Amino acid sequence: MTPTAQLPAGYLDRMPKTDLHCHLIGAVRASTFAELARRENLALPADPERIFADINSLPPDPELYKNTRIPVPQGRSAGEPDVSYSLFQASRWVTEVLRDADDLTRIVYEAFEDAAASSSTRHLELFFDEVPPHLAGLGYRGSVEAYAEGIRMAERDFGMTGRMIQGIDRSKSAEHALEVVRQVVDNPHEYVAGIGLDNLETAGPPERFAAAYALAGEAGLGRTAHSSEHSPTAVNTITCLDLLGCDRIDHGYYVLEDDAVVARMRDEQVAFTVASTTSRRSWRPWRRASIAAMLEAGLNVIPCSDDPGMFPTTLGQEYRIVSEQIGATAEQVRGMALAGVAASWLPAAEKASLAASFTAELAALDVEFGLTA
Repeated sequence: MTPTAQLPAGYLDRMPKTDLHCHLIGAVRASTFAELARRENLALPADPERIFADINSLPPDPELYKNTRIPVPQGRSAGEPDVSYSLFQASRWVTEVLRDADDLTRIVYEAFEDAAASSSTRHLELFFDEVPPHLAGLGYRGSVEAYAEGIRMAERDFGMTGRMIQGIDRSKSAEHALEVVRQVVDNPHEYVAGIGLDNLETAGPPERFAAAYALAGEAGLGRTAHSSEHSPTAVNTITCLDLLGCDRIDHGYYVLEDDAVVARMRDEQVAFTVASTTSRRSWRPWRRASIAAMLEAGLNVIPCSDDPGMFPTTLGQEYRIVSEQIGATAEQVRGMALAGVAASWLPAAEKASLAASFTAELAALDVEFGLTA
């Protein structure tokens, strides 16, 4: 097989992978949500499985996206549901039915189980949100320990590794973000590896959170941020790298708006976790065209699942889209798998061990599929 060829579907499915950008609430199974909603007698406008099937977040103000280099679709796309539910609304409903530590452990364990079974995921890093008021009795420490128990069970049962990422809601104040990070720093846990700025990028520019990110950096935490995803500018990504000290970027498609930024991202091989699938269904073709352009420009893109339960998608499906629809070569796809290990927030010894196992698994697959010279 030449370096420019594409990998067979069976190879893609079994190839070892890391998922560095997956939101825990967005990874909850529709069946689990349905079970917990019935248990809590949560009044919903439709059956929980129907809600998940019809998640379709509507795009923001189209005026923001009139002159982007890769045109952003302005209207509805074929196949959109007549009644749509936003990703944020569905996430609020899921959060509402979580009642105790066992629920938190369960959803973490199931996220790992699904990742292993569907995508040959070997390492998973999950974003988690602040403790909601109805779980205040658990507190931060209790919640994190409940999540950690789910990871321990998954490590035992599936041979995986995992970490958690404290989400920073950019729609809230800088002072609030600093309090959240201080809580993480004051309560160190082996499974909480870093922080990540999330929510709609248009709700809060990254520079607002410089103090919170500085505190995280001083404590040795990994730092990432959703950037150049909703705001059609490359500037936010530069801010995230240079002011917030991020060591990877979630999404990043609009770096393509600035040739100088693209050149820097290529030279520095900044890791971008990218998802071809999004709850904004009309934007999916734009996402895929953007990822194709990032690949063509030589950027370090690493597929992720983002919100796999709610889109729905899997990491394996994201790799298939990158290979079969976007046209990534065998060499590029293998590189993505190994780049995921390098960009992970595992300790150095565990990262080296994971890299060695990935290299061995890929070599074995090459032999099995007859891809060796």
